[in-house]
Amino acid sequence: MPNNMPGGVSQSAMETNVEVVPALKQFAHYIAKYKKLIITAIVLSMAGAVCTLVGPSKLGEITDLITAGLTGDMDLGAIGDIAIFLVWVYVIGFILNYIQGRIMANVSQRISQDMRRDISEKIDRLPLAYLDSHPTGDTLSRVTNDVDTVNQMMNQSLSTMVASLTQLVGALIMMLITNWIMTLAGVVATLIGVVIMVVLVRVSQPWFTKQQNELADINSQCSEVYDGLDVVRTTNATDQVVERFRATNDKLYEAAYKSSFLSGLNMPVMIFIGNLSYVAVCIAGALLAINGVIEFGVIVSFMIYIRLFTQPLQNISQAATSMQSMAAACQRVFEFLDADEVEDESHKTERLGDKDGKVEGSVEFKDVRFGYTPGHEIIHDFSAAAKPGQKIAIVGPTGAGKTTMVNLLERFYEVDGGSILIDGKSTKDVPREDVRNQFSMVLQDTWIFEGTLRENLAFDTRSVTDEMLDEACEACGLTGYVESLPDGYDTVLNDSTSMSAGQRQLITIARAMLKNAPLLILDEATSSVDTRTELKVQEAMDKLMSGRTSFVIAHRLSTIKNADLILVMEHGDIVEKGTHEELLAKGGAYAKLYNSQFDEAA
Repeated sequence: MPNNMPGGVSQSAMETNVEVVPALKQFAHYIAKYKKLIITAIVLSMAGAVCTLVGPSKLGEITDLITAGLTGDMDLGAIGDIAIFLVWVYVIGFILNYIQGRIMANVSQRISQDMRRDISEKIDRLPLAYLDSHPTGDTLSRVTNDVDTVNQMMNQSLSTMVASLTQLVGALIMMLITNWIMTLAGVVATLIGVVIMVVLVRVSQPWFTKQQNELADINSQCSEVYDGLDVVRTTNATDQVVERFRATNDKLYEAAYKSSFLSGLNMPVMIFIGNLSYVAVCIAGALLAINGVIEFGVIVSFMIYIRLFTQPLQNISQAATSMQSMAAACQRVFEFLDADEVEDESHKTERLGDKDGKVEGSVEFKDVRFGYTPGHEIIHDFSAAAKPGQKIAIVGPTGAGKTTMVNLLERFYEVDGGSILIDGKSTKDVPREDVRNQFSMVLQDTWIFEGTLRENLAFDTRSVTDEMLDEACEACGLTGYVESLPDGYDTVLNDSTSMSAGQRQLITIARAMLKNAPLLILDEATSSVDTRTELKVQEAMDKLMSGRTSFVIAHRLSTIKNADLILVMEHGDIVEKGTHEELLAKGGAYAKLYNSQFDEAA
C-alpha cells in the first residue's frame, strides 16, 4: 500500500535529493555567463531596497514632529518637506525595481534559450543507442516540459530572490542602527521560522523530483497511445490503457500533492513567525520607551522595519517552492545533457572515394561481431562482399539480425569486432558523417515532415532545381500526384494532407533519387503497401537501384528474385548465400522461407 502521509518519502526519492545539488551547480554555469547583467540587477535592487528602507526612519521623524506638535506649535513645513522627499524616494525606488525586473526577465529568457540550444545540439551528438533505450515521451518531456519549468520558475523566483535578499539585509542593517535590543528580539523569533522553512524544503524536494519523473511517464504513455490508437481500438484494449494511465496519474497526483502540501506550509509558517516577531518587537519597544531609552517615533519606525524584514522571508519561502520545481527540472535536463555522446571524430582526415571524391561502391564485411548489450552477441563473424552496382538482398526470419546490419553499415552502432570496408577503407577510419553521405535510405516507416513537398523531396540536398524534381517524380510515378496538389511542389504537407501509404513511400524514394548517393539501403520498403501499389513502388525502386550498390531487406521474397546475391541469416549468422535460382535448387532455409510464403497465400 502506498504511503499517503506527506512525510513518507522512499529511499530512492531521498537519493535524488542529493543529486539535485550537482544539477544546480551545473545550472550556475549558465548564470555565470550573464554575471554582469545579474550584478547590475543586484546593484539596482540594492538601491531600490535603500529607497524602501529610508521610509521608516523618515516616518519616525514625522511621528516625532507630530507628537511634539500636540503640546506646542506643529512644524507643518518640516512635515511637508519630509513627505515630498519620501514621494521622490519611492518614485526612484519604483523605477530602479522596474529596471531590475526587466533585466532579470531578460536574463531568465536568455538562459532558457541557451539551454534549448544546448539540448538541440546534444540531440545531434547522441548515439542511436540512447534513443532506442529511452522512451520518446520521456525525452520530449525533458526537452519541452522541464526546460519550460526552469524558464518559468527562474523568471518568477530569481528576481524575487534577489530583491528579497537585498531588502532583508538592508532592513537588518537599519534595524541594528535604530536599536540593537529590539533587533535581537525580532531576529530570534524569525530564526525559528527559517529553521522550519529549511526542514520543509529538504523534506519536500524529493517529491518535486518524483513529480517531474511521473509527468514524463504520463507524456510517454500519451505518446504511445496516440501513435497506436488504431491498435488500441481494434483490440478493445481501451480499458487496459485507461487503467494503466489512471495508475500513473495517481502516482503523479500523490507526488504533486505532497510536494505542494509540504512546500505550501512555508507561507503560513512565515506569516506566523512574522506576526510573532511583530509582537516581540512591540513588547521590547514598549519596555524601552517606558524606561526612557527610546522615543515613540523609534517604535513606529521599528514596526515598519520588522515588516520589511519578515516580508522578504515570506517572499523567499514562495521563491523556494519555485526553486524546488526548478531544481527537479534542472536535474532531469542535465541528466540528458550529461548522457554519453558519440565519439568526436573531427581529428579523422581520411575520406571515402578517390582523389576526386568519387566512391565506386564496393562493400565488404570482414568477420563482423556485434551485440547491443555486452555479453549478448547477436552477429557472429559475419563476412560478405558486394561489388559496385550489385543488388544484395538480406533475408531471414524476424530477429535474425537483418536490420542490425543496416545500422552497422551506417555506423548508427559500432562493431564489436571485425570491420566494414567501403572501397577498401574501413568505416572506422573515416568520420561517420562521411560514411552516411554515401548512403540513401528508404525505410518501412516513411518520414514526411511538416513543410512543402519541395522541402520534403530535397531534404538535405542542396541546389535542387525544378527540372531535377520533375525527373525524380516522373521516375517514381509521382507526376500525377504533384499535378493534383493546389500549389504543386510548394504545397504544404502536414497531418491533414491526404496521402496514401504508397504516395508517402514514393516520396521517400524520390528523395533518395535526388540525393544520388552511390550506396542504397532499402529496409522493408514495400511491406506497408498493398500488392497493386507494391508494383509501382517496386518499379520506382528498380530505377533507384540502377547503377548503385544496394542492400535490400525484405520479407516478401518475391521482390528480391533479381538480386545478384541473397544472404540468408539466422541468429546472426549467414546460413546460405547465392542467387534466387541457386538457393531454391539447394532446398534449404531460403527455399523453406520462399515456399512458406506461397503456402500462406494459398
